Amino acid sequence: MRFENQLRIAVEIINEYGFEMPLAKFLANYFRKNKQMGSKDRKTASTLLYSYFRVGKSLEGASPEDKILSGLFLCNNEPNALLAHYKPDWNDKMCLSIEEKFKFVHAAFEQFDPKQLFPFTAHLSISIDQNAFVAAQLEQPKLFIRIRKGRVNEVKERMVAEQIEFEIVNENCFSLKNATKIDHLYEGSSNKPFEVQDYSSQLTGTYFNPAKWEKWWDCCAASGGKSLMLFDQEPGIKLLVSDIRESILDNLDERFKAAGIKGYQRKELDLLKNLDPYLPGREFDGIVLDAPCSGSGTWGRTPEMISAFEESKIEWFSTLQKKIATNVAKWLKPGKPLIYITCSAFKEENEAVVEYIQTELGFQLDKMEVLKGYEHTADTMFVARLIKKEVLSSI
Repeated sequence: MRFENQLRIAVEIINEYGFEMPLAKFLANYFRKNKQMGSKDRKTASTLLYSYFRVGKSLEGASPEDKILSGLFLCNNEPNALLAHYKPDWNDKMCLSIEEKFKFVHAAFEQFDPKQLFPFTAHLSISIDQNAFVAAQLEQPKLFIRIRKGRVNEVKERMVAEQIEFEIVNENCFSLKNATKIDHLYEGSSNKPFEVQDYSSQLTGTYFNPAKWEKWWDCCAASGGKSLMLFDQEPGIKLLVSDIRESILDNLDERFKAAGIKGYQRKELDLLKNLDPYLPGREFDGIVLDAPCSGSGTWGRTPEMISAFEESKIEWFSTLQKKIATNVAKWLKPGKPLIYITCSAFKEENEAVVEYIQTELGFQLDKMEVLKGYEHTADTMFVARLIKKEVLSSI
């Protein structure tokens, strides 16, 4: 009866969920309303729902229960009590390769199509390994932290003292299991030694290279992750941060305060409008455009998006990104860099926009890269460094 109840509750939550908010936020609200659910019940429900959404559209026509069980089988390597109850033959094969597991699911459900685990592969950037990227959708990415300069030993000692498991990725990055609780570390500190930031996101910082006293603009700053990297690289820059949402900039202020960062400017700006009244006489030595995008490179963390996303939105985002790039490029000094970033895996949002910036806006490509998070249990992102061409004299 216990397993029947777990499955029933999971299906009820699935039927109630309407994609109006991220699944994680919806579950948090649901659990607050249903306080009778203990911690184990909440954990089980979350596991079953994420298993359901990770199968994407690969089991069209199957019942929610069958999708949940298939997801449990495909997404885990350890035996599971609920799966043992319903599918003991599957539970005995949890250690098989993903290709072998695909065969087992197909034997049970002829309509199973592993290509539909991520049904947008035709749009992936060319350098992406499609099979590896699709398989990665079945695994929750790790939690990564970026450690500020000179404070690695401090953080390492604190992690050991708190008995928190971690792996050293590089000299400034640790990885942890996704569900690791670290919010209590340095809570309320005015000089926090690390930031939660995905590994691929951290790698975008290698494209910045700011110099002392330069004026930089993080034009889609959101909560300020890229700006924090800029300051870590060169504390002497003059930084403007902007976003369309004031509430997001308030969050940025809190993160900057915790990191001990002062002396920056902030503006609430809509980058699709005329910016002349808001940036009179301004010129920048560098612009970071972390553009609004589909987020397709992060759907390993939000698998519900695979079911909710409409393919037509890819071109919509691409058009939006080109408009924003056009509007911000005029504020960059000639010979200086525009850093274009997305957390998308789609070529229309990545290489196609870079091509537009070169041909239509007068930029020269320095370098660009798909940051293949699926090789590191991280998000997949895209970054390009483009240099604004010098204006030739007509004399």
